[in-house]
Amino acid sequence: MSVSLEGKSALVTGAGAGLGRAEALALAAAGAAVVVNDYDKDAAHSVVDEITATGGQATAAAGDVSSWAVAQELVETAVTTYGKLDILVNNAGVLRDRTIFNISESEWDTVIAVHLKGHAGTSRFATAHWRDRSKESGGEVYGRVINTSSEAFLFGSAGQPNYAAAKAGIVALTLATAGACSRYGVRANAICPRARTAMTAQVFGAAPEGDVDPLGVEHVAPLVAYLASPEADPISGQVFVAYGPMVVLVSAPGVEQRFDAPTPTWTVDGLADALGTHFRDRSGSASFRADAIGSL
Repeated sequence: MSVSLEGKSALVTGAGAGLGRAEALALAAAGAAVVVNDYDKDAAHSVVDEITATGGQATAAAGDVSSWAVAQELVETAVTTYGKLDILVNNAGVLRDRTIFNISESEWDTVIAVHLKGHAGTSRFATAHWRDRSKESGGEVYGRVINTSSEAFLFGSAGQPNYAAAKAGIVALTLATAGACSRYGVRANAICPRARTAMTAQVFGAAPEGDVDPLGVEHVAPLVAYLASPEADPISGQVFVAYGPMVVLVSAPGVEQRFDAPTPTWTVDGLADALGTHFRDRSGSASFRADAIGSL
């Protein structure tokens, strides 16, 4: 089976380098016309040149996605240039790593703004576009949202409280988008990529010499192209971890233990007895952290 995005248009944020660039190239290779967004105007144009040099269609749209005015302009660029928007890939992000007791207000705000607000802004205007088209046609339209979360939200990265919180919010945003927009034909999913980029250089270090880099961005881009395709129509409201040749579908959180009050309402002493007994016999290292995924 050959996955094709012929006739589709896509917007990729943060696509001037790293993972976003690889995603834009993969979408273009599959036949999509791509709006390449990046904060760096020259970087965006460079990726456009790469795409058009191989016969693809692309246009550059520089801007800071933390501004909803910019987010609206990006969606309008796709609609004006290609007649419609079919695929939104939210990728843009920054890091301001600090532990919670050292982080500044600006370091918190910057990361939340670019990651979470940036995802929300483009999603807001893309989904409004699809809703309006659906109402005009009287049926479902083609809409795909691929959001970029991170395993940091699953592990609660100790040195990245801003980043971890933003990435957790992106998963919740993805679920809300999938639930609200399925009636219009929109599918929304989130990926948690392990990829070596300029943003993660301090985390993963240098790539190995002479070997296939297991953290290469080229391993993640095919998943994005697939989720953007018609073949992925049954998939929505899901979270995937992508790393090297591995793609993991993350299951929803489950219930470990239910505690029912023996009286109409809990008392502090009753909770101390019930929860105290449970946690006394439970591993002290166990928490909500998704350590099983980290071990993959």
